[in-house]
Amino acid sequence: MCSYCGCQSISVIGRFMAEHEEIVNLAGNLRRAGADGGPEAVDRELEHVLSHLHPHTGAEEVGLFTVLRRNPDFVDHVDQLCAEHTSLEALASQIRAGRHELIEQFVDDLREHINKEENGLFPAAAIELDGPDWLEVVDLTPGSEERAHH
Repeated sequence: MCSYCGCQSISVIGRFMAEHEEIVNLAGNLRRAGADGGPEAVDRELEHVLSHLHPHTGAEEVGLFTVLRRNPDFVDHVDQLCAEHTSLEALASQIRAGRHELIEQFVDDLREHINKEENGLFPAAAIELDGPDWLEVVDLTPGSEERAHH
């Protein structure tokens, strides 16, 4: 996980990075279940991953991504990350349907996606967005503990 630029000190980015860490840990459990466990273990671990991944990706998309998308320089990158969210969901659906050979691809794609956010988008957002932008991100982000007051 990234720690070099200080962007994790921005409350919502710090939250997303902590969620990434939890999701990666849960994905490791899924990988182990795919290697050592039966279908029930895979199903259980996949649901644990998704129970954290779904609210996380939704929060990113309606908060940070919405505000960043207003800048034409970010549109393509944000759209690519949203497409990756959709692709991860499609892989998860296939795993849920019994295609356990896709677990490795799912976990690898998930880790690559998180790397793009933590080492690309989040530091760029820290530079690009200013105080009012961050207040709006917090206000739009579901589950934000500190809501912006206008």
